[in-house]
Amino acid sequence: YARDSGLPIAIRGGGHSPAGASSSEGGLVIDLSRYLNEAKVDPEKRVVYVGGGALWDVVDKEAIKYGLATVGGTVNHTGVGGLVLGGGYGWLSPKHGLAIDNLVQATVVTADGSILTASDTENPDLFFGIRGGGCNFGVVTEFVLRLHPQREKVYAGMLVFPPPMLEKLVNVTQKWSERTGEKEAMMQVLTMGPDGKFAILVVLFFNGSEAEGRENFKAFFDLGPVADFTKEIPYEELNTLQNQTQFHGQGMYMKGISQRKPDFESITKAFDHVQKVSGPEFKANILFEYFPLAKINAVSSNSTAFRRDPTSSVLVLMNWKENTEENAERGRIVAHELANFIVDGQQGVSPTQILGYSNYDPGAVSGKKDVMSDKAKAIFADNYPRLQKIKKRYDPDNIFRKWFPITPA
Repeated sequence: YARDSGLPIAIRGGGHSPAGASSSEGGLVIDLSRYLNEAKVDPEKRVVYVGGGALWDVVDKEAIKYGLATVGGTVNHTGVGGLVLGGGYGWLSPKHGLAIDNLVQATVVTADGSILTASDTENPDLFFGIRGGGCNFGVVTEFVLRLHPQREKVYAGMLVFPPPMLEKLVNVTQKWSERTGEKEAMMQVLTMGPDGKFAILVVLFFNGSEAEGRENFKAFFDLGPVADFTKEIPYEELNTLQNQTQFHGQGMYMKGISQRKPDFESITKAFDHVQKVSGPEFKANILFEYFPLAKINAVSSNSTAFRRDPTSSVLVLMNWKENTEENAERGRIVAHELANFIVDGQQGVSPTQILGYSNYDPGAVSGKKDVMSDKAKAIFADNYPRLQKIKKRYDPDNIFRKWFPITPA
């Protein structure tokens, strides 16, 4: 119907795309969340069958019943589909890689209505394309994800540091990042708290006991955080830690970049600007993701469509209460200003790497202000020519063109 009527198509999984990839004005939205929203575990095969419209909350809770888990979104009301098709970083990435590295098989409805299985052995070119190439090749109605043994409880939570501690925190973070292992990860957020005071939030994760976790992160505790909310929690609560700030119904703008290592001078400039522009109605945040990358980058760059970089993701995240065009434009401008502060402090980072994680890119959707010419070519880098050939085979008329649209060969 959409093809015959000339309607643009958007595919909605969890509806978690601030760039607008899961919505359409004047077009047709294929909403997978209404009916294809469940997860079923096969404990013997150690896989989970996940509907294309399911949320990570469902996957996490179902899998842990069997002492199993897979790499999922760090905000559990994110849709499985968008995160997996765009790559998929998570707390378990240091040990198990990206979400796409745990994708065993998918069911894809292509532009001509064919229902295909994509795996290493069936339609391997399509399987290559959907692992990082987003919704360029069709509608994924089911994902089959590999599961791994997972302890019931993990050590996680938040430490709070005041702004004057930034330099010491950057130094300790740099030393920690030089010897990280597969059981740990961290996020740091420059933000304004609910009390109106600015702070640095350090979200810790250790896949072990509280005693092991506190010992592992001892250098951070030695700095003297003003608050400690870390403890052992059930695994299925791990991906809820950010839910209280990333809730539905608020205005939001995301801008992704990357960094090779934390740079105190540039982070200070960015934090000063966060404090300058933030208030009760409009707030700027900068989130630094410190996920050890060895496992992720052990996979060759030509194994999947996803561009693998030796740099860590940084997310500039704007939130506002009143839904106005003025706030949206202000959010866009401030996000780019903050991103530039971070980028200016980086050395040895290529222009492609600076683009950061594709799922965080506001230029994903065609027709937006942030879209640059040949953006898909930049995002997919050396894999782009191969993706063009796959696009020609499965979607020659470019029906699926909502997220980093690939031009068919």
